[in-house]
Amino acid sequence: MHVAIAFANTMWYTSGEGAVALATGAEAVGVESLWTVEHVVVPVGYQSTYPYDPSGKMPGGREDFDIPDPLMWLSYVAGRTSKIKLGTGVLILPQRNPVVLAKEVATLDAMSGGRVLLGIGVGWLQEEFDTLRVPFNERGKRTDEYVSILRALWTGEPTQFHGEFFDFAECYSRPTPAAKKVPIVVGGHTEIAARRAGRLGDGFFPGSGSIEELQHLIGIVRTTAEQNGRDPDAIEITTGAIARGAKLYEHVEAIAKLGVKRIVISPSKPGDFAQAEDLVTRFSDL
Repeated sequence: MHVAIAFANTMWYTSGEGAVALATGAEAVGVESLWTVEHVVVPVGYQSTYPYDPSGKMPGGREDFDIPDPLMWLSYVAGRTSKIKLGTGVLILPQRNPVVLAKEVATLDAMSGGRVLLGIGVGWLQEEFDTLRVPFNERGKRTDEYVSILRALWTGEPTQFHGEFFDFAECYSRPTPAAKKVPIVVGGHTEIAARRAGRLGDGFFPGSGSIEELQHLIGIVRTTAEQNGRDPDAIEITTGAIARGAKLYEHVEAIAKLGVKRIVISPSKPGDFAQAEDLVTRFSDL
């Protein structure tokens, strides 16, 4: 079981000094990866429902907090680390230009030695989409098309694309990622996200959920993969911890039996890596 830290670019770690302290400290105790979150803007007074908290609002209920760009944050810490993987958990794919994004991700992956994990999501904050002039009701279709564009451009071969949202003649996009591909991890806690992961993803990242909910979603991933001629065992499952203390360890053991390969925990206070180190020690062989 890989142990990872989510929300890496939040709270105490939004500054350069904080980012480096988190990345180097986590790497030192054996944490496998860091995962950053994204919002380009948080519209004042938003009415969209945040899906991961019963309040319907982002943690703390605030709107005025720092969220550094996930790729910029990861690029900053990449040069100060050597092996920890660099994940987006998640990058809101339909808000991005996929041609530009392909270059950005490939550059980071090539320069970091193949350490990028591209977690993607469709987004939930309609007011943010409105600000960016991206149609909210198209976000699912855009996501599927953009995944195809990213993978095509990462090959480094002459690439053309003719889709609903992007249409371009043959071109090169260099450098290529270290392995000429980057794992794409589909985030989301819905059946739609699970089916998308089964069809398109190298991984699936439901942010949280009970054992029963996870079992249901993972089943959808596997069934969808088989229906699309894909190997369900090749789709890596990542999920967040929803328990604390002794129950956390019971939870990790239970989700490992479901096939989960990575557990993400929230960042601790600066300098405190005890829980992360303990999880690495206990569960690295699962």
